[in-house]
Amino acid sequence: MSRRPTAVTDDRRGQMVLLAGVVVALALVAMLVAYLQLGYHADVRTAAVDGEAAADGRAYLQRATHDAARALRSNFTWSERGRAVTEARNRLRPRIRTLQRSRVESGVAYTVAFNGTAARQWATANCPDGPGREFGSCAADRGVAVQERGGRTLVLAVGYDLTVTTDRETVRLTVVTPAVK
Repeated sequence: MSRRPTAVTDDRRGQMVLLAGVVVALALVAMLVAYLQLGYHADVRTAAVDGEAAADGRAYLQRATHDAARALRSNFTWSERGRAVTEARNRLRPRIRTLQRSRVESGVAYTVAFNGTAARQWATANCPDGPGREFGSCAADRGVAVQERGGRTLVLAVGYDLTVTTDRETVRLTVVTPAVK
């Protein structure tokens, strides 16, 4: 029995310990990289939530505009269109307040105001003049676009300034929401 095989086994054992140490170090590096990527992913998700908050606000205003306009159909003559606009705005105000309070606890704040310029531009682009027109005149008053149809006032669209504020950013949008889906 010679000692030579034992010496070779000791060398191999040292190499195995060294190799195991390298494997553990590589596993730790891989875990560190994964941890850093997960931390970055949370930032990406927050940006997506900011975009979703703006889309949610727009969708909410679309539903509110549609509901207010539907409730006012045929209630006012064309000569009473100023009263129709006032009533539309009065019906929208509680819905706007609801939106503004809706996600404060989750860090999203909405601010909404009527935009008369956007409503006028929308009415100009979507209510053409001239012969062969199927409906009557269009007007925009205090952010609400209306049209005369059969002697009655129909709310067509509402212009809004929508501001969405989160902990990461503030997004300002000018939105014109048609009353008809």
